[in-house]
This record gives sequence, C-alpha cells and structure tokens, in this order.
Amino acid sequence: MCLGGKTIMNNLVTPLLSDLYEFTMVYAYWKSGRHEDASVFDLFIRENPFGGEFTIFAGLEEAVNYVKNFHLTEDDIDYVKSVLPTADTKYFTWLKHIDCSHIKIYAPKEGTIVFPMIPLLRVEGPLGIAQLLETTLLNLINYPSLVATNAARMKLAVGLPAEVQNIFGTQAGKNKDLLEFGLRRAQGPNGGLTASRYSYLGGFDATSNMLAGKTYGIPVKGTLAHAFVSTFSSLKELPSSVIITPDGKQTEFVSNVLDFRKKLSAGNSHEGELAAFIAYAQAFPKSFLALVDTYDTLKSGVPNFLAVALALHAAGYPPVGIRLDSGDLAYLSKQTREQFRKVSNQFRVPFENLSIVASNNINEATLHALTQQGHEIDVFGIGTHLVTCEAQPALGGVYKLVEVNGAPRIKLSQEKAKTTIPGKKEVYRLIDQHGFPMTDLMIRVGEAPPKVGEKILCRHPFEEAKRAYIKPSDVKLLHQCMWDGKRAAEFPTLEQRRQFVLEQITSFRQDHLRYLNPTPYKVSVSESLYNFIHEIWRREMPVAELE
Repeated sequence: MCLGGKTIMNNLVTPLLSDLYEFTMVYAYWKSGRHEDASVFDLFIRENPFGGEFTIFAGLEEAVNYVKNFHLTEDDIDYVKSVLPTADTKYFTWLKHIDCSHIKIYAPKEGTIVFPMIPLLRVEGPLGIAQLLETTLLNLINYPSLVATNAARMKLAVGLPAEVQNIFGTQAGKNKDLLEFGLRRAQGPNGGLTASRYSYLGGFDATSNMLAGKTYGIPVKGTLAHAFVSTFSSLKELPSSVIITPDGKQTEFVSNVLDFRKKLSAGNSHEGELAAFIAYAQAFPKSFLALVDTYDTLKSGVPNFLAVALALHAAGYPPVGIRLDSGDLAYLSKQTREQFRKVSNQFRVPFENLSIVASNNINEATLHALTQQGHEIDVFGIGTHLVTCEAQPALGGVYKLVEVNGAPRIKLSQEKAKTTIPGKKEVYRLIDQHGFPMTDLMIRVGEAPPKVGEKILCRHPFEEAKRAYIKPSDVKLLHQCMWDGKRAAEFPTLEQRRQFVLEQITSFRQDHLRYLNPTPYKVSVSESLYNFIHEIWRREMPVAELE
C-alpha cells in the first residue's frame, strides 16, 4: 500500500523467496531455448477454506509490488551459482538482467469474493520469468486470502456495520466490533504484520499491533493485562489521591471511589484490584476500560470497576467499560449488563450501554454459540484462532501453466478438482434480477462476452448434465490488467478495500455465506470453452488398452 506517498515493501520479498525447483526448471528452459516462449499461468484455488463456500481475494497489491521490484542482485546471483555449480555461466548472466517489463497480470479487485477454479491471477509473459514468479506469488496470495476470509467469516458471525446492513435486503445482526489481538501468537514478525493487515481488510475494526498501525494506518486499540492489576495489593500504593478534571482542576478521587464502593455494598471486593483500577483511571481518565476477571469477575471486578466509573463520571469523564477474559462469557456478560442497568437506575447515570469486551481464545464457532446464548458483548478481541487460522492453516492455491506459444496446456487428474482449465480465459459475474450474483462464467479470451438480457448457456466445466440457461440482469467483468510492464491500475486505500469487502458480503445471497451447510456458488464455463476443454481432454488423455 501507499502511506504518505511511500510504497511499503517487505525486504524479504525478493526473487530468492522461492523454491529451488523454480530455478532448476528455468535453467532447463534456458538450456533448451524455451525461456522466451510466450506463456500463460493461472493462479487459483481448488476449494474454499473453513468448510465454507467463499473466499476473500487478498494480497494483490503486494504481488504487484513484488513484480515491480523483481531483480536479482549480484549477491543473489552468487548464491544461485553456489547452489547450481554445474550450470552454464551464461545462465547467470541472463538471470542478472531479467525483470518483469514483459509480464502482464490480470486479476479481480482486491477484496473480491472469489471461488474455486476462477483465476485469481492470470500471468502472461516469457516462460522463464513467469515460472520464476510462481512460489512468491503463491506466498503473497495464499495466506492473505486465508486470513481475510477468516476475518470476514467472523465479521459475519457477529453482524455487519450499520452502514452496509440491509443493502440488497440483507438481514444482518447487531453490529459488534472485532479487534485483532494476535501478534503474540502469530507465526513470527511477518506473520503478525500480515495477519493484522488482512484481518482488517477482511472486516476487523482495529488491531493491538502498534507496528501494523504505524505501517498500514490501521486503528490501534488495547486495554490492560492481568499483570497490571496484580501489581497492586493496597490503596496505600497509590502515589496520589486526586484526579485532574477536564477543565484542569484537581479534585479528590480516591475518597470518592471509596464512597461509591460503600454505596454499592462492595466492601469485600479486592483492594489491590481497586487500587489498580484507580491508578489506570488516573492515567487514562478519558478511556478507562478495566479487565475485571483477575480475582472474581462479578463479586470483585465489576463492583470495583463501577466504583471507579462512578467517581470518574462525577469528575467529568465518561467511563468506557470492562473486559472479560475468562469464564462463561455469555453468562458473565449478561450479569455484568444487569449490574450496569441497576447502577444506571440507582445513581441516574448513563451506564446501561457501557462497553463489554470479551477475549479468551475465541473462534468462529464460539461467536455463533454466544449469539445463540443471547450474550451482551459489544466487542470481541480475537487472537490465536484468527492469525493462525487454526481451523484451516493453509489455503492451497496453485499456479498452473495453461498456454504456451498460443497452444493450450492442461493438467489431467483422476480427481476432477485437480484438472486444470486450459487456455487464456476471462471471467464475468452474472447478476440476477434481485441484484445477487448467480454464477461466475469463464469464457475464452476473444470470445463474445455475455450480454445483459441475452440467454446464455452456462455449463459445469467437467460434468455434461450440469448446465443451465441464464438471462442476466447485469454482467460484471471480474478481471482487469494490474501490471503491463508497469503498474496498470491504482490501488484503493486499505480502508476503501475493507469497505469493499463488507459491501461484497452484503451483495451475495446469505445462503452462500452462512456458517452451516452453505449453498455452493456455481462457477460455469461457456459452451465454447466447455467444448475446448473436452477436445483437449480427449486428445491428451491416453486411451486405455484392456486385455
């Protein structure tokens, strides 16, 4: 992305962020004089992750930046020489001078909802260079798309923002904020930054990751940890008993807290916890949010919070709320909300809607279970299950050759999902009369595109009986040229891409996106492409001889 006019690059993303076999294959291409052959590769997924029926396409800008800066340094060349000591020295001279000025890349917009078989990237160019791009492009697309999809599924589980609810008649639940808390559990520094960036693109509202906030402009939020609460054991440890009011005056604070504590009949609450809350409120009077489960959530944590919150309110500061980090989150949130309502009525203060934040190893299934239990949580902090994608730790995108020198290429397999669709293709999303996508149609490049209002025969790529006529009310071309020797399109901001993802989610029928038993979305091919696939299939598949 661009931040302050500067493109952010990961220094690890170089041509050597690759597999050895890319360099050995390219050497063999070079030795056989094939390295300049015109080639087309498709990068696509074979199945959607997390048992669902959709994927959020992400990582495109980083992929384009990689292609833009593709160059092997002298040091890189020396290392390749050490790994391939018997290779012709002229090969290394060729490697030294290659770039991506003759490469073209076509792709959907970043944040588009995509499906298996659809090319996420169509890479065209000299065979040798296009082959060298394989591993790195997969690395830059697979994990970002996985994290963005994981985040979008969690966002769906808690409800979409009000500004994108009910578009196309979508019924979304009450909006709840999602905070990414995963840095400490992420797979290394780069995994942590990538997870923060693409969970935000997928619909999360903020991150605790300071470097991600600085680098990508993501809102940063956080609370406090149990260590702070347990640091204090007595009110005597507080260095000051006052607080500075919004108009700059000193006012007694500790005695007011103790007075409210008495009125709340909370004299048996943990004194050290109360001292910690007071100290934190004195440090951050405008953003006081307390972690209440260090000792006893309902008998100590919440009453101590309310005593400090009432004193803060009296001093002119509205408190923010509490965080739950253990126990039965649904039950504790409902009991906490009830205490908030009682205090609101008792002291005539607007505390009934104070924020309740929940963390504690939350995953997508937990979010759905909490919804069924009728929780009172406003914000979820999610770490491990988001950034590690524990439910499915890899997306499994592939990069396959589909054309050389204008001749189609196919990979055949007894597993239909592993059979590739040959040739250069473009993809159109066909929209029904209600505004919902009903199929993605692949056609051969050069074939007449589908038109609004005209009946189109859409076929399953490999199954004869699966076909249907569709008369679309709208037609959208998914792919655009993103790189043509230079950047061919500008990228929206990360915030704009996040908004695009949320709008995409509302533009699809919800049965395609639901958590349980989602309806598969249809990916089709034109009659011309269907015949083309099966002609090549018959030609390339050996005929068995039975004895």
